[in-house]
Amino acid sequence: MTDFWLISVPLDKTSLTSVEKLKRNIAKTNLASCCRFSIPELKVGILDSLLSVSDDLSRLDILTESVIKKTHQCMREVMEQSDDKVLENALANGDHSMNQTATVSPLKAYLKSLRVDLISYMTRFQWDKAKYPTALPLSSLADIINKEVSQVETELKSRAAAYSSVKTSLQSMEHKLHGSLQTCSLNDIVRNEDLVTSEYLTTLMVVVTRGSYLQWERTYESFSQFVVPRSSRKLYEDGQGGIFSVTLFKRAVCEFKAKAQGSKFIVREYSFDLEAKQEQERKQRSVHKKEQYGIFVRWLKVNFSQVFIAWIHLKALRMFAESVLRYGLPVNYQALLLHTDKKRSKKLREELASLFKHLDPTATNSKTDVSFDIPGLCQPEYLSYICFYINTNLLELS
Repeated sequence: MTDFWLISVPLDKTSLTSVEKLKRNIAKTNLASCCRFSIPELKVGILDSLLSVSDDLSRLDILTESVIKKTHQCMREVMEQSDDKVLENALANGDHSMNQTATVSPLKAYLKSLRVDLISYMTRFQWDKAKYPTALPLSSLADIINKEVSQVETELKSRAAAYSSVKTSLQSMEHKLHGSLQTCSLNDIVRNEDLVTSEYLTTLMVVVTRGSYLQWERTYESFSQFVVPRSSRKLYEDGQGGIFSVTLFKRAVCEFKAKAQGSKFIVREYSFDLEAKQEQERKQRSVHKKEQYGIFVRWLKVNFSQVFIAWIHLKALRMFAESVLRYGLPVNYQALLLHTDKKRSKKLREELASLFKHLDPTATNSKTDVSFDIPGLCQPEYLSYICFYINTNLLELS
């Protein structure tokens, strides 16, 4: 399991020296990997609005993370827990077209090259100025992300429900066709010669439990005077019982059914046309499900990428706002992305506390009983530096 920490320190001489020392130490000890996290210069606005935006961003961070988790979980469920397939599709950026051709245009090849895994996207993060113009106030950028994420959340619910309905409908039909003797398909059981069909006669299929075979043989002719004597044949049996055929006049079908059901025999009318119709319906539902699967998976891929990208931009927004609030104006800070193993998190935390103690000596020994909890921060303690935890473990990245 891996941890991603997004930290921010001011660009004073002491902090810059500490950053260089941090890079050397973690490289020497294999404690973590470190890269610069590039955040553009954004509009600061007035202090009161910045405080309000900071709170809004915190709440939006929680919402966005939950939508990412739901989208990823839905992807796993639709792909039936195939982790390899999920990892192949849980990407950021790039071309998500379902149609692939042998020859790929230069533009398409370029788009495919943009498809990167989530870790690479974070470590090579570049602000998308076209989607999130830096000239806009922080509140407007937050509104863009909020609208984007909320729309995905709403559409995910409706699409997931629609696909589930299609899948359940097909599963129900397949369960019946391959289920018990009362519902299973008779295509592989009944042959042409087993059926007697004419202007007056018909053949019914009757489900008889194993313990009732003798009762059936003794009584079926008495269910109607229009039953053809000695016409019953056992066509199939399993552990539960057997399928028996019986021939009778069409005019006696209703009477026969009533008497048979009264004796706890289940009558199944059968015709090749009826079975063919049911099989055709099953095939149509299967094709429809495959079509809906393709459409839904493509939507999940595109929108997972969209929300993940929005989430990382949101982390950048939060980092900018918190850095201005903590370190003041003019805007002068450096953001770093640390990637560490969960087992090394404690040592890395100690290293950071030691190196950046000068930023706020009182924060070094802070205890949970005097701390405040900021959603999205590494831990509830107040730190001398700013730190946001990017929870990629919810995506089961390892």
